Amino acid sequence: MTIEIPERIAFLKKIHLFYGLEDDVLETIAKTMEELHVANGEVVFRQDSPSEGFYMIYRGSVRIVRKQGNKEFQLAILVKNDYFGEMGLIARRKRSGTVTATSDATLLILKREDFEEIFKKTPQLRLNMDVAVRSRKLARTLRFKWLRKDEVIYFLARKHQIVLYQKLILPVLSWSVPLAFFYAYFSFAHWFIVGLAAIMSALAATGWVGWTVVDWGNDYYIVTNQRVVWLEKVVGIYDSRQESPLSTILSVGVETDQLGRLLDYGNVIIRTFVGRIPFNHVTHPEQAQHMIEEYWNRTKEHAAGLEKEAIKNAIRKRLNLPLPQQERGFGEPAPVEAKQAPPPKITGRKLSLLKFLGANTLKLRYETGENVFYRKHWVVLLQQAWIPVLGSLGTLLMLIARLFQLVFDPEAALIRFQGGFRLDTWAVVFFLAFFPFVFWLLYEILDWSNDQFEVTNEQIIDIDRKPFGTETRNAAQLENILGTNYERRGILGNLFNYGTVYITVGGTKMAFEDVMDPATVQSDIDRRRMARTTRQNEARIAAERDRMAEWLATYHRSAEQFKEEERRARKEE
Repeated sequence: MTIEIPERIAFLKKIHLFYGLEDDVLETIAKTMEELHVANGEVVFRQDSPSEGFYMIYRGSVRIVRKQGNKEFQLAILVKNDYFGEMGLIARRKRSGTVTATSDATLLILKREDFEEIFKKTPQLRLNMDVAVRSRKLARTLRFKWLRKDEVIYFLARKHQIVLYQKLILPVLSWSVPLAFFYAYFSFAHWFIVGLAAIMSALAATGWVGWTVVDWGNDYYIVTNQRVVWLEKVVGIYDSRQESPLSTILSVGVETDQLGRLLDYGNVIIRTFVGRIPFNHVTHPEQAQHMIEEYWNRTKEHAAGLEKEAIKNAIRKRLNLPLPQQERGFGEPAPVEAKQAPPPKITGRKLSLLKFLGANTLKLRYETGENVFYRKHWVVLLQQAWIPVLGSLGTLLMLIARLFQLVFDPEAALIRFQGGFRLDTWAVVFFLAFFPFVFWLLYEILDWSNDQFEVTNEQIIDIDRKPFGTETRNAAQLENILGTNYERRGILGNLFNYGTVYITVGGTKMAFEDVMDPATVQSDIDRRRMARTTRQNEARIAAERDRMAEWLATYHRSAEQFKEEERRARKEE
């Protein structure tokens, strides 16, 4: 079935690459495109083959994989309104991956000659394409561990280079200090201290310049098929990830100043239910805005389409009709098969010992059934308990040293019977002093261990329990979470990978403080939140849908009866 020209133009207008193009240009592109129908499992093109066209997915989905050596890596799964193949045409190189249809698909193709001609004659298309090409190039050089298997990066950007140049002003100017020392040393003051000062200040200035460059390159702005993410990191001091699902976006705007308009950079402000997520100082901000808006709109359209299809299927079930096979669309996570690990084997002797001590007393993360528990990092325990640790170790060492002294000193003895039963005074003092520190240490361990953060399939819980004292318990339902972000602060936080995960619930915030690997904790919470919200929405919508389907099915079954009754009523009149 041939796609008509008006349908092709309407399709092109939904894709950010063609934003701002005149209708006559869109019509020319629509007429130039060729249709290609591929069946499920059919290869569109293979890795290392010549780049001969630019592809847009009008219907269906494809999978892109790259083979490196004996290993194969999935680059992306693309769906309706996505595109691929532009990198090979622009860079004039061979295909970097193999594209295979994952369902029956219809593709619209611009051949190499047509693509290059339109690309040369349309500056707006080149500008729009530049944002996509920059994103894909950067995405291929980076690997984010928190990305889900079915998640595709569509937009990825750093701050504009002008921000780097501005930050480099002071580090570059700081080179005047070592230059002055070098000048003084070689000109008139051949003192060792001056030469040492010159070398040390040169190293410091070089380090400052290098740290500034690395710091600039550690901030990323990301839009995937599921969420918007702002990664911010200050080396050795701060590490944060703020994100929100695409479905929570309220609006996308652009803010620029005079220099930004001159150099084509600005701030893209994404407003969500939980506040703003700013993409500061990004290149081509207007193109980035329209790119983000496209994926936001696609999320809304896909959700509406799923609802319509679900209503149709509910009616089909009521009428005992076969259900059509459905394909996964934009932003819809792939089904995950739950894998249950076999329970660990513990011998009876170990079991009794662990039961006495508490098997999970010192674990930073452990699972009980379907619930996950987190504790504060061991560094926090050491910060709380360093005095009793040093005290117990110190008194124990002094006790051992005193015992050695008593063994090798013939004039001294641990126990004396002359003049009555007596123990060595210093040994008794050290022995008695040891136990208060040990009890203090045990109390701090229990106090640290009792501060737990729990994530269940329904809620998150912050438990603060004092040994032999009060217990505070704060809980929030997963579906009430509006957003999450984590922070790692200070040298210790970055060195030992611990920080705080902030969870926005309504107008308040809960905090999982000083947990190990806060990025993973945030991902755990987000995954369970999404699963919980999805289950609740599906249950609520399914109940309403079934009720509506029953009404419609009843009407369908009774339609002929109603018509017959209507005909009889007209005859009687």
